Amino acid sequence: MAAEKETLWINPDYGKAADLGLTRADLFDASARLDRFAPYMAVAFPETAKTGGILESPLRRLEAMQADVTKRDGYALPGDLYLKVDNELPISGSIKSRGGIYEVLKIAEQVAIDHKMLVYGDNYAKLNAPEFRDLFSHYGIAVGSTGNLGLSIGIVAAKLGFNTTVHMSSDAKQWKKDTLRSVGVNVVEYDGSFTTAITTGRALAAKDPSVFFIDDEGSKDLFLGYGVAAIRLQKQLRDQNIQVDEDHPLFVYLPAGVGGSPSGTTFGLKQILGKNVHAIFAEPTHVPSVLLGMATGMNNGISVYDIGLDGLTEADGLAVGRPSRLAGRVMKTLLLGITTFDDEQVMAYTAEMMDTEDIKLEPSAIAGFAAMAASQQYLSKHFNMPNATHIVWATGGMLVPESEHARNYKIGEALLKQSK
Repeated sequence: MAAEKETLWINPDYGKAADLGLTRADLFDASARLDRFAPYMAVAFPETAKTGGILESPLRRLEAMQADVTKRDGYALPGDLYLKVDNELPISGSIKSRGGIYEVLKIAEQVAIDHKMLVYGDNYAKLNAPEFRDLFSHYGIAVGSTGNLGLSIGIVAAKLGFNTTVHMSSDAKQWKKDTLRSVGVNVVEYDGSFTTAITTGRALAAKDPSVFFIDDEGSKDLFLGYGVAAIRLQKQLRDQNIQVDEDHPLFVYLPAGVGGSPSGTTFGLKQILGKNVHAIFAEPTHVPSVLLGMATGMNNGISVYDIGLDGLTEADGLAVGRPSRLAGRVMKTLLLGITTFDDEQVMAYTAEMMDTEDIKLEPSAIAGFAAMAASQQYLSKHFNMPNATHIVWATGGMLVPESEHARNYKIGEALLKQSK
């Protein structure tokens, strides 16, 4: 890792028994809360009306991309390849919509109930009324973010009426900061890393009892919000006649930043789909924070800066030097492995996805393809692969400005020409 080499790490504790501290019942509680809020979401965010206020993304078959990427990278991929297009999730266009929005809604529910303005049996569409915005204006919500989590939390919290602050690291894209400010969010910028932003934001929030700090390094509510995706995916798999069993294993490839969203998703997948679903994370060679924490056993007790890495990457959503307090502990027996990738790899995939499938993803969102390529040799030796299903989890890109997509495509196109 210190040498910035691409690597594949297989978890020696994978499949062992463990007390995770979270259960399937916790997942269904989170899912029920999102169902209660669906009427509110449908009226407050009309873009969710067509799904009844439920935030969910499609599962798409990628025949053209499967053929192109495996030919270029020089490996066989047995079975079928799909994309979980969380880049199309309403509101923030990223996987962070799941956890970030869920935790904001849970906070709003509790505040409204504590003030006796809401009961669980109500139609939650009432929360869109002025009296609730006035109530929430007496409270604050804060978060530290490299971008997408801040977008998810900021947009929804501001809409509800909370005084919302997003502490953003220097590597966060300017357009993300501009988007937040345009909806009334207070964006605080830091010259340092994500760790600086979240540590400072957490300390400031702790001084004010009216402020709720959403902690990307250790929130169980964020974790469970991500995990609900598994309940929805189970139905999508059934609807597309995709089996998951020993003869039809499912492999899911997820980008990992601080580790919360891929870990929450993996926890949910294991709880809902069982032992025949296997998750592999992908991280930049310059910022392998979850890998460093898990491989050393130190989890959030070590940072990539401690081993001399600079934390710089085109995959800005993954530019997190220290992993979540939850990620390593819960993933200790649930995660199959982690791979690292060079930035050029994801930039090439970004252009390749546009060429083959006309799908626009930001570099951090497409990193699962790197995990897929790096792991196939190992998987072919240890699993029954002929009827495997592969899902690359696309984690963001819908709100990315066209100028940014054009820049990424130009870089990726040049790299593709070199590699073909």
